[in-house]
Amino acid sequence: MTGAAGGPELTGQDGAGDPDAFERLWTPHRMAYIKGEGKPTTDEECPFCRAPGLPDPDGLVLARGELVYAVLNLYPYNSGHLMAVPYRHVADYTDLTVPECAELADFTQRAMAAVRKVSGAHGFNIGMNQGSVAGAGIAAHLHQHVVPRWGGDTNFMPVVGHTKVLPQLLGDTRTMIAQAWPTG
Repeated sequence: MTGAAGGPELTGQDGAGDPDAFERLWTPHRMAYIKGEGKPTTDEECPFCRAPGLPDPDGLVLARGELVYAVLNLYPYNSGHLMAVPYRHVADYTDLTVPECAELADFTQRAMAAVRKVSGAHGFNIGMNQGSVAGAGIAAHLHQHVVPRWGGDTNFMPVVGHTKVLPQLLGDTRTMIAQAWPTG
């Protein structure tokens, strides 16, 4: 039997709603993020405080400094989306010390170099959302996003389908960037 698009008719758990001409790329793992599941409700649950205590592959940690570390984003916008995070649990950029600011900037530069080396990124979006009203998913612990960009990476999928296609597993991405991380 064929469906409305000439392909196989969707049955059971293959699709939802009435058959139509759209193909669907299901990303059910993102629903936990959308619903806010697993988001910390106390400082003790903070994933940015927890990650440095885990083995690097388990915590998706890319590199460690004295005051700051780099970690892959668990819900990336693009492959290689990472964050520079102070170890100290502070919410606001103005709460950072001068040495923390300096190391955060240094880690941002190193992140850009490592991602360019492994993936040839054409550009980057770099920034931090201060407060939940500004879009911070975890507002209680400051983190700076480093999002690699490529020409044409905003295609129909995110614009029309509100879906990002990531071609690599996070563990594989972590290994590649960690190995390319500039030292000293």
